[in-house]
Amino acid sequence: MGVAGSNRHNQRREAASDASRANTSAAAARNGNGGRGGRSTKLKPLHFTIRSDVAASRDVHKSIMDRVEAQHYDEQSTFAIRLALEEGLMNAIKHGNKLDPKKTVHVEAKVTPKSTEIIIEDQGKGFHREAVPDPCAEENLLKCSGRGILLMEAYMDKVEYSHGGRRVKMVKKKA
Repeated sequence: MGVAGSNRHNQRREAASDASRANTSAAAARNGNGGRGGRSTKLKPLHFTIRSDVAASRDVHKSIMDRVEAQHYDEQSTFAIRLALEEGLMNAIKHGNKLDPKKTVHVEAKVTPKSTEIIIEDQGKGFHREAVPDPCAEENLLKCSGRGILLMEAYMDKVEYSHGGRRVKMVKKKA
């Protein structure tokens, strides 16, 4: 049995742009119930597919952080997730997809009372983690970029790269 009004919602959603889809997901994330009227005891994972555009990532970021805040994570864990999510999205959009508007970024987030797991996958060529220059090396200290991976790895409890470096999985346990 469908939810009342779900056909109208699905038609609007199918016709919406990437940003509108993210806004719809943001509302559901803020409600904490997948968009249904009542409270749900188990939160469904959030799923997004956005174009390679920094502006499109803002609604994804907000939706996930709204879910984290709704689970009452402490200030340090919330900061860590916010920073790692921002870095991961920017890496996928700028470095992975090279800001190519024809490429997309897929994001999945599972936020529970115990942990947050975020998977970000781009359509770029990928990379080898060991080939990324150490931003703490003397020759890299004055460079304006190159610290995102270091920050993600420092602030999250677990960071794994797969699919040739096109996918990152980050996990933060609630303190």
